[in-house]
Amino acid sequence: MESQAMLSTFLEQVADKVERDRAQITRCTNLLANDEFWYRPNEHCNSVGNLMLHLTGNVRQWIIGGLARQDISRDRPAEFAQRTPLPTERVMPPFETAVATACDVIRRFDATQLGDHFDIQGYAVSGLYAVFHVAEHFSFHTGQIVHITKTIRNVDLSLYDPQGRPVGTTRSNP
Repeated sequence: MESQAMLSTFLEQVADKVERDRAQITRCTNLLANDEFWYRPNEHCNSVGNLMLHLTGNVRQWIIGGLARQDISRDRPAEFAQRTPLPTERVMPPFETAVATACDVIRRFDATQLGDHFDIQGYAVSGLYAVFHVAEHFSFHTGQIVHITKTIRNVDLSLYDPQGRPVGTTRSNP
């Protein structure tokens, strides 16, 4: 596979992975009551609500603001400081919009720009780093949200059978 085609495939697969993680987060939020959505076992832990505010801000800043160069304002500390429970219905639409927009930006991103430098959140990074950062960061917090949901609701949220194959899908990508 030529390098341009490989980079384009990488971008498509990153967008697919972020969308799968978004679906898993949505699955979790649909299982949680609003008080569970904002539950924090202690001050050193984040709630699902805080993590979703944070993911919305991160995706907007790194992809929409960074790669697409749109003007984005973000109050990162406020994402974690939110203590007054907001209705889930107020948190979900901005999250869904940010993820859909970011995945569109990633899919349309010119693979030749992956080596270009971008100034994001005070860091000078390549386009490749920015895309990779969002994918791994999103996945990390998805795992936290799944863990919190499993802890609160005592449910099996596995997407894989005991052999590690995807459950309920014919998709070939893990």
